[in-house]
Amino acid sequence: MKIIKNIFDKNRHHFAGDGKFEKLKPLFEAAETFFFIPGIPTVKDSHVRDSLDLKRFMSIVLLALMPPLFFGIYNAGYQSNLTSGLPLSLSAVLIKGLFIVLPIILVSYVVGFFWETLFAVVRKHNISEGLLVTGLLFPLILPPTIPLWQVALGVSFGVVIGKEIFGGTGRNILNPALTARAFLFFAYPGKMSGDTVWTAVSGAGEKVVDAFSGATPLAISALAESHEKIETILAKGDYTFATLFLGNYSGSIGETSALLCLIGAAMLILMGIASYRIIFGGILGVLFTGFLLNFLATDSSMAWLSLNPFYHLVMGGFAFGITYMATDPVSSPGMNKAKWIYGFAIGVLTVLIRVFNPAYAEGVMLAILFMNLFAPLLDHVEIKLRLKKRIQNV
Repeated sequence: MKIIKNIFDKNRHHFAGDGKFEKLKPLFEAAETFFFIPGIPTVKDSHVRDSLDLKRFMSIVLLALMPPLFFGIYNAGYQSNLTSGLPLSLSAVLIKGLFIVLPIILVSYVVGFFWETLFAVVRKHNISEGLLVTGLLFPLILPPTIPLWQVALGVSFGVVIGKEIFGGTGRNILNPALTARAFLFFAYPGKMSGDTVWTAVSGAGEKVVDAFSGATPLAISALAESHEKIETILAKGDYTFATLFLGNYSGSIGETSALLCLIGAAMLILMGIASYRIIFGGILGVLFTGFLLNFLATDSSMAWLSLNPFYHLVMGGFAFGITYMATDPVSSPGMNKAKWIYGFAIGVLTVLIRVFNPAYAEGVMLAILFMNLFAPLLDHVEIKLRLKKRIQNV
């Protein structure tokens, strides 16, 4: 590491002041920060410093994303080989999964860092580490069949429109990764929904492809008649509660396993990164709404109303969304009570969108983006209520 440090020290003057590469200073500092802790000393007065800087914060989030990432690589390869009639050995599945997932991640990072670097150079500030998380979150909420050009277009929209126009990391009101996915969903619905986008089929015979049905649990549930029980229909399609919890079925790359999202949530909570209030609030919101709809259900009402509320927690992307998206410290509230309300409302909206909007079976994405807009208001209301409790000055 000393050799690398010497290289940076000898070339720093080219990127500072009137150096010939002064305009590329953000890129130089980003590369240096990748290897070393930023060397910004405190020179005035006394300061109370927290050991958790932005770089370490993002590193911990990336660490917590590793379980769904690794499982997503395995699952994407497994579902592809299973459908295509190819070998299901661990090595074959992992190689296939890497061929599917890695190009999506690379495009997300390359294009995202291009925009980050461009805005950093124009605004003359450092490149933010925020894209380290956004660049990985975005691929994990995409179907494995997504065209790479759409990945590039989506991350461009998320970074530029969802974050940079507000001033960059720390000033955006919407989660950039979810903003990017919402853009692709409404701009190119054919590549973001349906039964055929969730499994990358390749090298298969016509019989295998013709027999292939990639309907997700949410899509199957949306087709249930009023006299049918969704749990029974899912079980017939091999979507038992255990399967949904473990996540070994077709879906977005990193969203299917509620178990691994639970592990990631525990890591983020124990390390002080994610707010347990938002996560538990979201779970309570889902269960409250689910049990309320169960109470209101009749024999002639839609099948969704009778669904066991715990299925809402393991189906689709709720577990991933409430763990990694809803807890984004920039786009979520900062006050404790506001966090409970924010999480609870996301859970309620997720169930309501799934039940009463048959055209859009998954509700967590829209629920989080909608509550992102109300996060500042929730903080404002709580602060106002706290100020009213203060004793007036005499």
